[in-house]
Amino acid sequence: MTDMADTTVLTSTDIGADLGERATLVQFSSAFCQPCRATRRILAEVGAMVEGVAHVEVDAESHLGLMRKLDIRRTPTVLVLDAGGGVARRASGQPRKADVIAALGEAIPV
Repeated sequence: MTDMADTTVLTSTDIGADLGERATLVQFSSAFCQPCRATRRILAEVGAMVEGVAHVEVDAESHLGLMRKLDIRRTPTVLVLDAGGGVARRASGQPRKADVIAALGEAIPV
């Protein structure tokens, strides 16, 4: 997962779901994306492991404006949001579970 260079903040309105109390894993997916299925499973597992973390899947085709705003060019793309909706980390492609956990560790204050 890579750092996000800007100060983008997303709201529940932007992603169509409530933000997690401590962090949110936002997954941009498309209907025929095979790696999106595996990514969904990984993020759901991590979200279930860490209290206060929500996993939200966003259909890329239904949210083209948001895709352009965030310069998302492929699916799956995962954004790790902090409690306030700030983009803390970003990755394209299927992430490794360990990388998602590490990214959450950076997004969630101790």
